[in-house]
Amino acid sequence: MTKRVCIIGAGFSGLTAIKCCLDENLTPVCYEKGNDIGGLWNYQESEKDAACVYKSTIINTSKEMMAFSDFPIPKEFANFMHNKKLMEYARLYATEFNLLDHIQFGVEVLSCALASDHEMTGKWNVRVKSGEGERTEIFDALLVCTGHHATPHYPLHEFPGFEKFGGFTVHSHSYREPKNFEDKRVVVIGIGNSGGDIAVELSKHAQQVFLSTRRGAWVLNRVGPKGVPLDYAFTSRFATMLKDNLPFSWSNYFQESILNNRFDHAKYGLKPKHRFFSQHPMVNDSLPNSILSGSVKMKCNVAEFTENGVVFEDGSSEEVDGVIFATGYTFGFPFFDESIIKVTRNHCKLYKHMWPPALTKANMAVIGGIQPFGAINPISEIQCRWATKVFKGDLLLPSPSSMAEDINQTTYEMNQQFYSSQRHTIQVDYVNYMDTIAEKIGAKPNVIKLFLTDPKLASMVGFPVDEFASCSITTRQHCWWLLW
Repeated sequence: MTKRVCIIGAGFSGLTAIKCCLDENLTPVCYEKGNDIGGLWNYQESEKDAACVYKSTIINTSKEMMAFSDFPIPKEFANFMHNKKLMEYARLYATEFNLLDHIQFGVEVLSCALASDHEMTGKWNVRVKSGEGERTEIFDALLVCTGHHATPHYPLHEFPGFEKFGGFTVHSHSYREPKNFEDKRVVVIGIGNSGGDIAVELSKHAQQVFLSTRRGAWVLNRVGPKGVPLDYAFTSRFATMLKDNLPFSWSNYFQESILNNRFDHAKYGLKPKHRFFSQHPMVNDSLPNSILSGSVKMKCNVAEFTENGVVFEDGSSEEVDGVIFATGYTFGFPFFDESIIKVTRNHCKLYKHMWPPALTKANMAVIGGIQPFGAINPISEIQCRWATKVFKGDLLLPSPSSMAEDINQTTYEMNQQFYSSQRHTIQVDYVNYMDTIAEKIGAKPNVIKLFLTDPKLASMVGFPVDEFASCSITTRQHCWWLLW
């Protein structure tokens, strides 16, 4: 009999989890609390409590870098897609591989507990609730695909006087479109991707937008050299090798010089207190223009609220109609007992951000619970390929002590690179992480062997920009010698 795998969530990670289970002759059963696939990317205007994108959201990773490996995004789709086109891709993917047949919609997972005979059988008791009531199902393995944009983070304790503020307040989690903000004076607190996008969009409708940040941010453009998508141009083994082997200060100086050459972050009130590789950067094509036109005004952190406005840490104040908190999310796994996975301020101990080392059976994995410098879909796919092979018994995990040691080392390295924040607990480097998992399943390219047998393919493996493929063999050999 094939093993039965419970998949929680039918977003992009859940879809590739179903596909990988089918590839390995496992039986997937996917529970989705909502009524459709797509997860975060499925725009729901009426579902204010559901985590989803806002109406105008465009992805900030190119289609070339975020497609699943066995299902390219149609060539007629834009490089950076609107969320509707991304959902269209999800439906094409689900249809192509008959994934919908394995999804039960309108079913919420209440609890996942070890069966009484778990030590012998590895079974899980999964308690679910649907319109027909509650029931318990038994599974051999679990894939948790619920993401990390679950619960809005409201740091109200950091803002004295908030309770007396008479204007409206909302978290970016509930923001959908700007029609209710016409001619308003609005403060957006937080300078991640959501904060930047919302500030720019509101600046076309509101009377004035103030973008408040405590640390600043490095701002990337979607368009890279010669019009190539930025992530396609620079997400490569060669670029990663340079970053990893040059002194940290050199790598930061090089990247910061490129960004400041586009616009001086200090003059625009954006220069961060940290180096480029010490924070997840913002991707925004329009923020500098909005600042230059005055429709968005940069402000430092909010010190306190008043009845009709806010006071900033530099002593300046503004009367405003409302505040949008773009202050991120907290995540957790409420269906697990803390003895299985415990999350504290977005910190949880998972081997390779997937496996809880406390379990005696390697039959539960978290998928997509990371924040990469790059696209999430290919990472979720390769995680699922690894997890399903482990579930089948084709691959083994290290010992619990080895996994714990790796977790501690990963946490140490993350703390050395990133400033302390709830946002920087699940960061990974795209290329290095993908190669690490690919090596586990025997799929990591042997670049030296490729260089000897197929130099052109080796060039594309190391340097994905089309222009490099047309370089002379001598040039490619020199670059590959440096990479080696």
